[in-house]
Amino acid sequence: MKNLKGALLAAGITGAVALSGAVLIAPHEGKVNEVYLDPANILTSCYGHTGKDLKPGMKFSDDECLDQLVVDLSEHNRQLLSVVKVPLSEGEHAAYLSFVYNVGIGQFRKSTMLGNLNEGFRVSACNQLSRWIYIKGKESNGLRTRRAAERKMCLKDIQP
Repeated sequence: MKNLKGALLAAGITGAVALSGAVLIAPHEGKVNEVYLDPANILTSCYGHTGKDLKPGMKFSDDECLDQLVVDLSEHNRQLLSVVKVPLSEGEHAAYLSFVYNVGIGQFRKSTMLGNLNEGFRVSACNQLSRWIYIKGKESNGLRTRRAAERKMCLKDIQP
């Protein structure tokens, strides 16, 4: 199987952010080498890949899953950087990349979190992650765990 860090670097995502982001994303997304319905009933494959290219019954090799992750991370990173107006620490970048990967840029774009971040309220922005733990109005233990990890990563380089 291809090296995850090497594949991410080749896609133009910096090593530290790629590694930190992948460490947050991969375990929380898990890896399923076929198309399945996620808890929100969205067709999904591999490391949380979604899109119109997926059809029920499709199967993927480990390398194909890695390729999907690299493409998805690169696209989500581009989207993230297009709306953030302040320099990010490594931890913030990895945390917000994981968040955008999970909920999408549209939700992030209209969030209080992004508003706080772009206004320079970095700690408040990181703390907003803890609010995003619901799927269709129901609290999710998996999202609570993921958001706690993202928040910890987000705050690691910030001085209160």
